Amino acid sequence: MTRRSTPEADLQRAVVHALRFALPRGTVIHHSANEVAEPGSRGAKRQAILVGMGVHPGFADLMVISSGRVLFLELKSPKGRLRVEQEAFRDAVLAQGFGWALVRSLDDALTALSDHGFTTRIAPAPTRRPAP
Repeated sequence: MTRRSTPEADLQRAVVHALRFALPRGTVIHHSANEVAEPGSRGAKRQAILVGMGVHPGFADLMVISSGRVLFLELKSPKGRLRVEQEAFRDAVLAQGFGWALVRSLDDALTALSDHGFTTRIAPAPTRRPAP
C-alpha cells in the first residue's frame, strides 16, 4: 500500500526536518494531532473524546519552544486558507504575546524563526544590494 501524499503533510515533514537541524539541541518541536480523519460516527465519537481531553479547535500544526520563546506555525499549501477556528486560535495566541506564523514554504518557516528572535545554526542569507 502506498502512502497518499498531500502538499501540507509534505511541507510539514520538510519543515520539521529543517527545524531539527537549524534549532539548538533541547528545542521542542511538537505537532498536536488534534483532528480525526476517520469518517462517520466512529470518527465523530473519537473527535469528541479528544475534545474532552483538551484538544483545541484550530490549534496550529507545529509549536516550537526554544530558549524561552514560543512560536506557533500554521502550515498551508500555496492556495490553502485558514479556517475560522484557525483564525480564532491565531488571534488568541497573538493577544497573549506569543508568536504565530503562516507557513507556505520552508523559507517561510525559517523567516518566521528569524522574525520571532529564534537563534538558529543557519547563517542568515546575505542581503542583496540593489543594482546600480
